[in-house]
Amino acid sequence: MGRGVVARVLDTARGGVRYRLYGMNVLASFLHTAFHRPDTRIYRCVDGAVWVLILTSIALLGIIALTPEGSSWNLALTRIDRAILVIFALEIFLRVASFRPPALRVFDTLPIASRLRIHVLARLRFVVRPIVLVDIVAVLALFPQLRGLRVLRLLRLVPARRVFRYRNPLAIVPRIFEENSLLFALAFSALGAATLVGGTAIYAAEAGVNANVETLQDGIWWALVTITTVGFGDITPVTFMGRVIGGVMMVAGMFTLAMFAGIVGSSLVRGVLSIREEQFRMSNYANHVVVCGYDQSTHLLLDALAGELSLSETRVVLMDDHERPRELPPDFLWVRGNPTKESELDKVRLTHAAAVIVSGERDVPPHVADARTILTTFTVRNHLDGRQDEVRRRRAPLYVVAEILDSENVAHARAAGADEVIETQRIGYSMIAHAVGYHGSATTMSRVLLSGSHNVYVGTVPGGPRGPQPFGELLRELKLSERGGLVVGLRTPSGRELINPPRSHVVEPDDIHLIYLAEEPLLDPPR
Repeated sequence: MGRGVVARVLDTARGGVRYRLYGMNVLASFLHTAFHRPDTRIYRCVDGAVWVLILTSIALLGIIALTPEGSSWNLALTRIDRAILVIFALEIFLRVASFRPPALRVFDTLPIASRLRIHVLARLRFVVRPIVLVDIVAVLALFPQLRGLRVLRLLRLVPARRVFRYRNPLAIVPRIFEENSLLFALAFSALGAATLVGGTAIYAAEAGVNANVETLQDGIWWALVTITTVGFGDITPVTFMGRVIGGVMMVAGMFTLAMFAGIVGSSLVRGVLSIREEQFRMSNYANHVVVCGYDQSTHLLLDALAGELSLSETRVVLMDDHERPRELPPDFLWVRGNPTKESELDKVRLTHAAAVIVSGERDVPPHVADARTILTTFTVRNHLDGRQDEVRRRRAPLYVVAEILDSENVAHARAAGADEVIETQRIGYSMIAHAVGYHGSATTMSRVLLSGSHNVYVGTVPGGPRGPQPFGELLRELKLSERGGLVVGLRTPSGRELINPPRSHVVEPDDIHLIYLAEEPLLDPPR
């Protein structure tokens, strides 16, 4: 009987322990999510609350300075300010305490001593991250003499990806420290050792002789000022040995600064080169035309675009995976990148572009050029599919024009997502063959297709869809011929075309696009 009672008591105790452990795990998981999971709602709420407190704290700093010291308002605002700083301190403590060492996500069955060591070392490395150190320093504003340090909390802007959409240039500095931690540790260790040795040596040589060197702190201050070549001049060695130490510290300072310059210089250069400069240059671009691909014949396409578009209003951006060609006019923006890689398309701000032209390469076999064109077209469409929030806000879908060199690949280009496929080689050869039988036809078609003369346009019928009516009656109502236009066909939104229909052809309500010749656009383009 007694054993049964004892067993029940033990089971109850174990159940209570398990319940408490479960509650602690839930709390730990909640805190970790709130402070270390940017993709969660609770993190965004906590981050937003911290931002409100940061701005409030900085505003209070100015208001308190304007209120009379000792007044009731001043005392009340000071208490509120100190309460906010205490919240900041609690936030930092919870952020450090809820940090989960990555090593423990890999290894589970470890001795208690090893787990404790991993917890301590990982949290120490987390604390010395630049952004965390800035937060810790800012909390020192709890001391009235250091209240100005709270402004440093504004550096929480560094990890805010919403401010720097494509790449955060300020985040480069913390990342550089993290990736080159061993080199920076070596440099700071050398600086600290030289300062400590030099400060102790000057104190031993000058104490009791130099009135400005009374404590070891004075010696270390002098050593730090000397080795960094600042030279305030508040402490100057007066003994022979002190001057010898000073000379050694000056030379050591030269080597220390050279070491720092090498480490910081090489690290920053690698970090800065990783910034996608094009994304910042194009941050205000919209309604631009993107040309994917460049070869020796692309200048003909650019000349045609310059004739068709006003480059001051519609910018043309070229993208290819090599350096900007020297012969490219300055009116065109060059972005280096591979358009077949979806991660590269953000460089050209594709979601804000009006159209994309995928140009075929002439320096490779046609089937290879078409394969790249089809892959680029597919990548463009897939890129847009992944950004539906922005795509839905567009007034009209992005129009993709693909150049195909081999007619067998036209269907593949359309399947990849091209709105329009241009068979440049086939069109050119067809015009040549037609000119043999009908002299002058190629010249006439060239004048029609080239800008600067009459051109082919597609326009929307004014007033929108109409009831069924004969084609001739529609032409009489529009009176385009009186304005110098010549209607040559109809086109439905689905892409069905009817060239030179008879006057008796009944125009259905869906036939709302007209194909016509004119020197300039006479109707609004379709959207």
